[in-house]
Amino acid sequence: MELLSACSHPCWALLTLLLGLLLWARRRRAWDPLKCPTNLTGKTVIVTGANSGIGKCVALDLARRNARTILACRSRERGQAAVEEIRAATGNPAVLLRLLDTGSLASVRAFAQAVLREEKRLDVLVNNAGLTGLPFTITPEGLEQTFATNYLGPFLLTNLLLDLLKASAPARVVNVSSFRHSMGNADCRYLTGQERLRSFDAAYNSTKLMNVLFTAELARRLQGTGVTANALSPGMVNTSIMRHFGWTIRALFALIRPFIKSAEQGAVSTIYCAVSEEASGITGKYFDSSCRLVLPSMAARDAGLARKLWEESERLTGLTDSPRH
Repeated sequence: MELLSACSHPCWALLTLLLGLLLWARRRRAWDPLKCPTNLTGKTVIVTGANSGIGKCVALDLARRNARTILACRSRERGQAAVEEIRAATGNPAVLLRLLDTGSLASVRAFAQAVLREEKRLDVLVNNAGLTGLPFTITPEGLEQTFATNYLGPFLLTNLLLDLLKASAPARVVNVSSFRHSMGNADCRYLTGQERLRSFDAAYNSTKLMNVLFTAELARRLQGTGVTANALSPGMVNTSIMRHFGWTIRALFALIRPFIKSAEQGAVSTIYCAVSEEASGITGKYFDSSCRLVLPSMAARDAGLARKLWEESERLTGLTDSPRH
């Protein structure tokens, strides 16, 4: 759904309510994390964007399973508050904060270097951090901000941690995408702002398509290593991701809030990919918000496009110019 387009409709409020009711009516009882017996004692996990919303709910679940749980957050204050909340709720003292801004390649490299220096293993990497609604902005590193945060930062982070993941196999990479990837366009010129999209919504959709393409190519390259990579949609979820939009869009989102998923419900498909026995050994796939294995969009299944995007991403992140470590 394109929120900006919906707002231009004279009956947008009614249409939005009807959509919300439809989503509520179609919501089915999905896989239940509370019934999953997976114990992560002795395992290490990283969840990006874990100070609120889906990321915090995922980190809470993994900490309950006794994992050494690293919250990778941009804000020290909000991240530390989440750490203390999760420790209190789970009784797990091995819940840690590490600062990470996925919109900055320098921050990603510093974070990865610290992980490689301090951690002996990495069993699950959840690339959850993301944003939408920011104006077109070029970062000091020459990248468009939304594309850097939602796609290039996670791409670089995953690649920098691949050797540790392989050494810890079986291990999993989980990339949080969106059903809105089907409305995206994976033009590599978007990454540096050479080509501009018409709206914030279009930029978000395109980053989510890139997440799915990245996942497919990553899985292909990881064949035989014991490391799997999957992408998923959390569905329409009540989180703070709309905070950068204007009051009209936020008011629209508030209107449908009673009919969409809570952060806890939205986290289920991510947790499923991270720990479920059912997802073990599955790689290069896309799961919907009900934890069902489904086909992503036609563009997301284009292997040639995935390779092209990977190669350009390697160039922009410097992976082709220097060793990983």
